[in-house]
Amino acid sequence: MSIAPSIASQWRAARRRGWVLAILCGVALAMATVVWGSFYAHRYYLDEAATRGANTLRLSVAVLRGHMARYESLPRVIADFAAIRDLLTAPGGSTRIDEINAYLKQINAQFDSSDIYVIDADGTTIAASNYDSETTFIGENFRYRPYFSDAIVGGEGRFYALGTTSLKRGYYFGAPVMVEGEVAGVVAVKIEVDSIEDTWRDAGGYEIVVTDPEGIIFMTSRAQWLYHSILPLTPDRVERTVETRRYADASLTELSLTQTTESGHPLYSITYNGEPTEFLVVAEAMPEADWTVSVLLDTASARSQAITAIIIAGLAIIMTALALAIYLQRRARLSERLQIQREAKETLERRVIERTSELASLNRRLETEVAERRSTEIMLRKTQTDLIQAGKLAALGQMSAALSHEFNQPLSAARNYADNAQVLIERGRVEDAATTLSRISGLIDRMSAISRHLRNFARMPNQKLTAVPLKETIDDTLEIVNWRLVSGQIDLAIDLGDIPLFVTGGPVRLQQVLVNILSNAIDAVEETGDRHIAITAHEHRDKVVLSIRDHGPGITSGLNERIFDPFFSTKGVGKGLGLGLSISYNIIKDFGGELRAENHPEGGAVFTIELLAAKSSLNEPLAEAIS
Repeated sequence: MSIAPSIASQWRAARRRGWVLAILCGVALAMATVVWGSFYAHRYYLDEAATRGANTLRLSVAVLRGHMARYESLPRVIADFAAIRDLLTAPGGSTRIDEINAYLKQINAQFDSSDIYVIDADGTTIAASNYDSETTFIGENFRYRPYFSDAIVGGEGRFYALGTTSLKRGYYFGAPVMVEGEVAGVVAVKIEVDSIEDTWRDAGGYEIVVTDPEGIIFMTSRAQWLYHSILPLTPDRVERTVETRRYADASLTELSLTQTTESGHPLYSITYNGEPTEFLVVAEAMPEADWTVSVLLDTASARSQAITAIIIAGLAIIMTALALAIYLQRRARLSERLQIQREAKETLERRVIERTSELASLNRRLETEVAERRSTEIMLRKTQTDLIQAGKLAALGQMSAALSHEFNQPLSAARNYADNAQVLIERGRVEDAATTLSRISGLIDRMSAISRHLRNFARMPNQKLTAVPLKETIDDTLEIVNWRLVSGQIDLAIDLGDIPLFVTGGPVRLQQVLVNILSNAIDAVEETGDRHIAITAHEHRDKVVLSIRDHGPGITSGLNERIFDPFFSTKGVGKGLGLGLSISYNIIKDFGGELRAENHPEGGAVFTIELLAAKSSLNEPLAEAIS
């Protein structure tokens, strides 16, 4: 009975050993691949860098040869001039030398060379294009220079050196001046190489150097390497350099350099300022100038690319191995997962059915709650409107006694004027009677104005926002509260600026706000001896700021946040419902503005209303935010 389990366990153990062996073989193969890939990647990217360097080298050599070819025939042409031959055979005094100097200066400027000069057979310069400079060559002896010694025997002189007089680097061409088959002197042309060298700087990724036969760098894209030798400065090399005074008094130093070879490419490891840098070297000889032009490419980029390629290859191998392992593991567990998925699917379907039923029930409850909330919101808006109207009617009730006095005075005066008019008519004084009747008409107009303002104040407001002229609204407000200002002997100062101001709001509701705030200000100053109220307004950016300041006792400390609460009042019993400021606050909020209350530093309270500025040409009402 135990044979089958034993065979199965042995088979599983053998399979595990097979997997372990396969993994070890895979790891060994991956390591061998990485080692081989490392060698190949470095070789590939070094070859690629060498190809780029060869392209740069060909271009640099071509530029150098082109630059030299432009001037190599110039000294021979000048040497053939009769005036030059005559100068060497029969100088003829200072006048002829001056003419030759000016002539050489003209040619030098025309060909944009550095210097052109004539040397006699002894090596002394007798005429030069720089005759009028502080570092003129005239009188200098250059017989030690190879370009003179080669040309004086009938050959062509070429030499690169640092000028002993000008201390400027240049390349010299020398040509013999032939007179009746014999060499009478030499014409030398010096050209500067700084312009070519400048084009090499900031090349990025590579350096260009030109070395002489002794291995000394005399042209380079890196100025710090100038006059450094890439070869050991042996006594023989130094002696040959000093003999020709190629570098004048410049200090020559060996460059800290180590040469190696990798994949058939020469490499320089150069240490400068304590930092070693490895370069791949591509060089080409210029035998016509006895130069060697080298392009040095920093290998950091190539090696970085090689390392990146190796890492990518290693990661690819690892990812492939992981993918294979995952695939086999998933395949082994596929049947188990399918069973789990079937069970999970059945469970999920059952839960979905249950959850759908619950969501349907919840949705019905939410619809019922939404309907109730909408109904409640409508009732709240209606209640708010009723509260605003109640506040106005309460204010009208408080005004009724005083306003009856306002009406009684004009009515009594009108009665007296009517009696006087009747008497005047009986006496035949028609003109006086007409004057009396006009006075009666004026009194009736005043009572009509007061009645109109009270009627407008009491009616239900329009729920649309329009452009409201601030001055007219304040004037209408004063028609309602003026009796209190007069009876309380209160001084009211108004400053609305020179430019008419228009705000966005409703004229009736804005008037209600102003009536509430002015009434509170009047109540405050009636309790003090300083009975002054100031109304100011100005436009700030896109808003109009209206301030109403009284000289009363101010707001009690700690009540700033509560004075806008409904039914909150600091007045005595029977003097207010505590709704005025709350209603005013909500009205300003509906206008999209802000109402603030604070104490003034000099005493009293300040109520500030900020409303959106509007243009007087605004005819279409704006949709008002009721919420």
